[in-house]
Amino acid sequence: MSEKKQQLWKDWRIHLIVLGIVLIAEAIGTFQLPIGIGVIMLLPMLYAIIIGLGLYFTPVVKEKQAKSAESLIFIAVSLLIAKFGVTIGPAMDTIIEVGPALILQEIGNLGTILFALPIAILLGLKRESIGMTHSVAREPNVALIMDKYGLNSPEGRGVMAIYIFGTVFGAVFMGIISGVLATITPLHPLSFAMASGIGSGSMMAAATGSLVAAFPDFEQDIVALAGASNLISTGIGLYASIFIGLPLTEKLYLILSKNRDKRASSKVKVEVK
Repeated sequence: MSEKKQQLWKDWRIHLIVLGIVLIAEAIGTFQLPIGIGVIMLLPMLYAIIIGLGLYFTPVVKEKQAKSAESLIFIAVSLLIAKFGVTIGPAMDTIIEVGPALILQEIGNLGTILFALPIAILLGLKRESIGMTHSVAREPNVALIMDKYGLNSPEGRGVMAIYIFGTVFGAVFMGIISGVLATITPLHPLSFAMASGIGSGSMMAAATGSLVAAFPDFEQDIVALAGASNLISTGIGLYASIFIGLPLTEKLYLILSKNRDKRASSKVKVEVK
């Protein structure tokens, strides 16, 4: 083990801070806020994210601990993925039964292109919008943009902006929206379990936690399908971005940006007249 890694584990301050956050979040517990026929699930993970974010802006957390936390989060997520992997085994029959749906759900992750790209163009964003909207911008997608355009390119700045935003707010959003939609729509909770695996361990965990809290009888199937979906999204998602997502985003960007420029030119001509 390198000296740097040894210093990371010996940083007692970060372990103490994490322990304190966990104890506070677990002490608060789970809250259910009814909204009409639906329910918003407020889970300990949500409190932990908010408390951790707040502590970052206080003297309690120094820059050293913040940098150390970046490395430790990957270890924590690895343990989480291992847990899901063990859970997948007993539910293999269920996973095989819904196999085609698990694979086809990856197409849904390309919805960011169709919905977000036109809005980004409308807001006046340039090529940053390609990096921002070609995917949900997790680690494999960041690597893809870095390899093709470089991190200092407009596309690189775009994908990093969404990556950071998703890291901070993604788990909060997924944890809330999954519980709400699963309780107000007629869709089966297992369909939301499959949809929660978008290639992010923390987002999947937040969504799964809300679903399990709302439908405890389906806990094993929810965890298994979410884990399998996340694994497929991580593996197939990169290739979907390479061969479908990124080329489609480039093409649509050219079309939409040309239309925007034509409208802008027409507006200028009218004003001149």
